[in-house]
Amino acid sequence: MLPAALRAALLDWYDAHGRALAWRAPPGAPPPDPYRVWLSEVMLQQTTTPHATPYFQAFTARWPTVVDLAAADDSDVMAAWAGLGYYARARNLLACARAVARDHGGVFPDTEAGLLALPGVGAYTAAAVAAIAFGRPANVVDGNVERVMARLFAVETPLPAARPELKRLAATLVADDRPGDWPQALMDLGATVCRPGRPLCEVCPLTTWCAAHASGQAERWPLKTKKADRPHRTGVAWVLRDDQGRVALVRRPDKGLLGGMAGLPTSDWSVSPAAAAPPVPADWREAGAIEHVFTHFSLTLTVRVAEGGGDFLWADPDEALASLPTVFRKALERGLG
Repeated sequence: MLPAALRAALLDWYDAHGRALAWRAPPGAPPPDPYRVWLSEVMLQQTTTPHATPYFQAFTARWPTVVDLAAADDSDVMAAWAGLGYYARARNLLACARAVARDHGGVFPDTEAGLLALPGVGAYTAAAVAAIAFGRPANVVDGNVERVMARLFAVETPLPAARPELKRLAATLVADDRPGDWPQALMDLGATVCRPGRPLCEVCPLTTWCAAHASGQAERWPLKTKKADRPHRTGVAWVLRDDQGRVALVRRPDKGLLGGMAGLPTSDWSVSPAAAAPPVPADWREAGAIEHVFTHFSLTLTVRVAEGGGDFLWADPDEALASLPTVFRKALERGLG
């Protein structure tokens, strides 16, 4: 039977070539701690494995259990998250940890349905934790798995419209045998062999079944719809220092981009620098500009610096640089010279 032979080939490959990751149990070992699986999956959304790894290690050293994380101050978690982006995930992380601690005695539910009922847990994360931490057969489909499916079956529908079809095809390969290792094997294949751009078909264990490989142009897949141009916005970031050398920060509103995070005072990101009013009167000076790219728009922030005081959150510059979101860290570095 084709799926059985294909699964056996990929799992054999995974046993020999699977990545050693901080949150992962080796092939065939007992499942890892559900807390570590859940935390890693949340961090890995929109973040690469090399970038997420030091954050995961820092989080689990500081908050080794979900109960520890649930008891943490919001500001401490948000500061520790700085640099991972998508800060709504950090707020959802705390909401989920507190629900597990409060409603489930600090123990994660062990089914997809139970996990999906937790705040901030979507279909992908629920499937991943159910499979990897609890050994439940589940259809775990991330970007790597989508790419493998698109090539394996030579799917002609372009992404993102192809996602339902790719998820359906991935489901045909889910089975009771090694349910935790299977999605990790698919992910590793996509990350290391069936890569974006030119896949390494010469070392792939699935070429026997791969329609894209049979075509002789595997790199053609997955097809993608051309992205619309990303809109561009402008604004001003204000770097104000007091007579002790501290930097003025503000707490951003809970809702919206970078919600709840500490940041530099800024104008709206929809005004020209000439029209931006400073947060306090001072002898403001131009210090250049920084560029930053968010998912849905790019941003140019003109940086202006001054000395003065006011009703702000005052922080040591080094501490601010270590905890601010990337866009504000760039602006502060420019303002500090």
